[in-house]
Amino acid sequence: MAGWATVTERSGENGIVQLRKGITDFLATGARMDRPRWLTLLAEAYGKNNQWRDGLEAIEEALRVIDETNECFFQARLYQLKGELLLKDRSSGAAVRAEECFLHGLEIARRQQARSWELCVATSLARLWRAQFRRREAFDLLSPVYHLFTEGFDTADVRNAKLLLDELS
Repeated sequence: MAGWATVTERSGENGIVQLRKGITDFLATGARMDRPRWLTLLAEAYGKNNQWRDGLEAIEEALRVIDETNECFFQARLYQLKGELLLKDRSSGAAVRAEECFLHGLEIARRQQARSWELCVATSLARLWRAQFRRREAFDLLSPVYHLFTEGFDTADVRNAKLLLDELS
């Protein structure tokens, strides 16, 4: 966690090195639980450090672990993050692949009844649609998810969703 915090606060590369070492040390203990979470944090760190290809590799590893272990708490978040990282790829088709990831992550979050993940993924997809001039679709997607929340309005995810909704309305 200290490596991830270092990435988010100041030094990306140093934090990534610290995070990777922490994951290696964690696995050396024989522990296997929570690998998708640690790989999600590593992918986020790579994304914050403009190393989106490495982030995508960490996500693919996490998805393989989920297939093996069925530890799927972070699965929707992984697809959201994969979509976000794909959007950093300026090649043709990246936006289409990102949208597919967001839609898949949304499906997973809904199936799991994971409202926080659903809000995060819906916000990412709504941002993409806004950029594609699909404002009405973006609003229609995000609004009902946002309105499921009755508390937590001071959290970053809920605030970000509200700001985007305000832009879309």
